[in-house]
Amino acid sequence: MRCFMALAAAAFLAGCGVDGEPVAPQINGGLTINKNGIYPSASVGVNRGPLSVWLGL
Repeated sequence: MRCFMALAAAAFLAGCGVDGEPVAPQINGGLTINKNGIYPSASVGVNRGPLSVWLGL
């Protein structure tokens, strides 16, 4: 629980720009059409220097 709270606090502080300029998220979307149907896809992520974090839906 303490680890989760520490990560949440760090994410909040990073999100409000306390460690520098806030990093704007990037959004990516796509649509796949094949004989089995239509499949949407989406992802959101951030890049800062050599670090990239992405979440695909």
